[in-house]
Amino acid sequence: MHGSLQRIGAPGGEAALERALRAAVSGEVLTGAFDRGRYATDASIYQIMPRGVVLPKSPADIAATLAVAAGHDVPVILRGGGTSQNGQPIGAGLIVDCSRHLDRLLAYDREAGTVTVEPGMVLERLNARLKDDGWFFPVEPSTASRCTLGGMAGNNSCGARSLRYGKMVDNVLGLDGLLADGTAISLSAEAVSGAEELAARMLRLAQAERDEIERMFPKVQRRVGGYNLDALLAERPNLAHLLVGSEGTLAATTAITLKLARLPAHRVMGVCHFPSFRAAMETVPALVALDPVAVELVDNNVLVLGADIPLFRATLADITRGRPDCLLLVEFAGDEAASLAADLARLDTCMADHGFPGAVVAVPEPARQRTVWAMREACLNIMMSMRGDAKPVSFIEDCAVPLEHLADYTDAVTACFARHGTRGTWYAHASVGCLHVRPVLNLKQEAGVAAMRAIAEETAELVRRFKGSFSGEHGDGISRSEFIAPLFGPRLAGAFAAVKDAFDPGNRLNPGKIVRPLRMDDRRLMRFPEGYRVEVPVPALDWSAWGGLGGAVEMCNNNGTCRALAGGTMCPSYRVTRSEEHLTRGRANTLRLALSGQLGPEALTAPETKRALDLCVSCKGCRRECPTGVDMARMRIEVLHHYYARHGRPLFERLVAHLPDYAGAAAVLAPLLNLRDRIPALARLSERALGLAAARPLPRWRRPWRESGEIAHPGDVAGTFRDIVLFGDTFNRAFERENLEAAEAVLTAAGYRLHRVAAPGRGNRPLCCGRTFLAAGDVARARAEARRTRDALLPFVRAGARVVGLEPSCLLTFRDEFAALLPGEEAEALGRASLLFEELLAADLAAGRIALPLAHQGGRAAHLHGHCHQKAFGAMGAVEAVLRQVPGLEVRPVESSCCGMAGAFGYRADRQEVSRAMAELSLFPALRRAAAEDLVVADGTSCRHQIRDGLGREALHVARVLHSALEPRQSYAR
Repeated sequence: MHGSLQRIGAPGGEAALERALRAAVSGEVLTGAFDRGRYATDASIYQIMPRGVVLPKSPADIAATLAVAAGHDVPVILRGGGTSQNGQPIGAGLIVDCSRHLDRLLAYDREAGTVTVEPGMVLERLNARLKDDGWFFPVEPSTASRCTLGGMAGNNSCGARSLRYGKMVDNVLGLDGLLADGTAISLSAEAVSGAEELAARMLRLAQAERDEIERMFPKVQRRVGGYNLDALLAERPNLAHLLVGSEGTLAATTAITLKLARLPAHRVMGVCHFPSFRAAMETVPALVALDPVAVELVDNNVLVLGADIPLFRATLADITRGRPDCLLLVEFAGDEAASLAADLARLDTCMADHGFPGAVVAVPEPARQRTVWAMREACLNIMMSMRGDAKPVSFIEDCAVPLEHLADYTDAVTACFARHGTRGTWYAHASVGCLHVRPVLNLKQEAGVAAMRAIAEETAELVRRFKGSFSGEHGDGISRSEFIAPLFGPRLAGAFAAVKDAFDPGNRLNPGKIVRPLRMDDRRLMRFPEGYRVEVPVPALDWSAWGGLGGAVEMCNNNGTCRALAGGTMCPSYRVTRSEEHLTRGRANTLRLALSGQLGPEALTAPETKRALDLCVSCKGCRRECPTGVDMARMRIEVLHHYYARHGRPLFERLVAHLPDYAGAAAVLAPLLNLRDRIPALARLSERALGLAAARPLPRWRRPWRESGEIAHPGDVAGTFRDIVLFGDTFNRAFERENLEAAEAVLTAAGYRLHRVAAPGRGNRPLCCGRTFLAAGDVARARAEARRTRDALLPFVRAGARVVGLEPSCLLTFRDEFAALLPGEEAEALGRASLLFEELLAADLAAGRIALPLAHQGGRAAHLHGHCHQKAFGAMGAVEAVLRQVPGLEVRPVESSCCGMAGAFGYRADRQEVSRAMAELSLFPALRRAAAEDLVVADGTSCRHQIRDGLGREALHVARVLHSALEPRQSYAR
């Protein structure tokens, strides 16, 4: 157990509790301060340190945890993806994380359209499994890529298409679970097992309160507050529906049986433009009358902030015309394309009838629709990308009102915000009167917390007046449980307490939620409690754009986008280990707690902090795919800088960092150094002495690349697009000079003028981007390399030349880390002029400035794997475009995350299992399906080595592919 445990406020007795858990549970038990800190938050404003964390491998583990917790009088809180908005899955007890292991599909009836899953099953994975059979589970929250079915049942989730498909309670057929005393129960409309007496009591209670339920329960679809006593008044009541929306306060779910829906054959979308927010709200009822599947709001905040986020800029440009104040995304679905085309025509007519002719952009193509939905699903994170201490805060986020009151309600809430000196952000489910709204508040200040309380009380009164529901999708949790009694009335509040006491008489399951609530504005429960402050050592990098390193770390809002298990890049280490420690969110929480002193003194340089970063491969996927811009790769550099300053830099790190220093000498000794891979004893010795994996062959040292031509001067630059400086990175120079030779040939064939820049300094050592030093946290040397390279290249850039490179991790350093190492206009100018080889060609080919004489390849396939940094900087479109210029070459992009080599990561002896597992996620399976005669294209040095080591296939840089296709063919051998 970590010595810092007591410093973060955990009560005594942990040692006995830990011993009992480890003896009883087969899954992992986490009790260290750093682990507990990573589970202290969800996507809400709250933070409560748990006593421990259990990662159960079976329902028996959950039962054992309940028994141990009872013996130690400790509460138990069930957790899925940790994406809740209101503090549901956090508390000062034992967190039971079902997402790591309890994610199996237990039963599937293809004919009946039902499925039974464990609570940790992620919705998107389930739907991927069902897709080929024509089924899907239609309750689809925006967090579908990472939310679990157990969490969705606990919160009674809804999603964008609830207008057609309803919410969780409408689609759950049965639940299996455990009561607090360990009793196994099974509930459905057909049968009740293990809870017969409870069931009878609940049915009697519902009947006794029938009049009050009918009088006080809101008459809107989006009502998820309190307990679902109304469900027990049905003709065939299903006791499972009482547990749906109970937030883990009544039982621990172990299995869920779901009703599936048929996938529609076609979907179409119309993007409706409005000049004002109120105009959009007034038009919603008319749009809903057209019988769409969804009507979703995208407000002006999203339009403005999203335009600054590379991931969404193109999408917004595609679907917006002019400068609308807000959009409504209207989706229709069905099996007849002609009928859906008519729906879009009716939508256009409806908008014109309401005074908005020509205000609909049709989006019939599935690929375009996917990008629009991705943007819509990221609305929350887009709005949370606001920098500074004031953020959009979730606490009244999903109130729902009848559509006829929607415009007046939103006006009244906006006026409420203005009275308290703030404004709000709006988005989401206009179709059902459930708009997600967040006032912008600074909860680091008492004034911000006081404003939150006042806004909550005033909004609750508005919801009551407009006959709505205070909780319309995201549940009660800490934020809204206090308001159940005022809105449902004292009699129903008493009935809810009776439900809780019947199921959990010891108040051991997730206490403080729904019944006997915690106070929503208690700062002791918040992520930023009174006295919160960040103490950062003198930073090595420039963090001014974020307001300091602390501000950069706090950009993580815990929404968990990084937990996606497919698509995109991030977070590759999490996809392998499924551990919160190895997640961008988990790492950001670790750094925030460390910087704010909540993990003890000097926690930033503690071994536990470094361990959280050890499997970060610096893919930069979070830089692009996290809409709030959490840049963990840059944070890793900063932390390693401080960590090694305190502990010293190991030999392996120094060996990698100084590669550019000794590459020239190593090439001379190539015959001797290359013996390492030919003599097993030497390989084993290198593993013991240096940490280099004996089973992994190293890159072969060779005669390095030598640039052709004489040394150029800035005055030689004519200032046209043809002037190029080809930057030769250390890896291609020393190990794969044929790539640079091929690039020279292709660029010359295209008509470019290549200028050879002299390398300054003793010995004319080649220019270097400093990437290897950055990877080892040696910021001082990286800065020296950056300054040396900037000073050499900048005169050519000022004269009008562009800098072109082959290795993404090196060239893109000019556009990224150089600005953090050498802030100022000079580094920015170099960054703007620096292009990857494929970016240069794609831009100039598209502009008609160049042409390449390329021979037909006879229909050969090229499987393209993108380097992580190419993806992070949006460069994959360029390499695809260039390859598609080759006649008769069929380009097949491989959808994959990191290859797993990641520079030196894959050469470490202690990283082999993880490195290969990353490749096996999607890259290796895809390439195994490729024909032997197909090309494999990968622009990253490490990617090519991973593919060769793991599959025995040669992968080529795009420069070599183009060079081999030149007509007439030119040799690149030298």
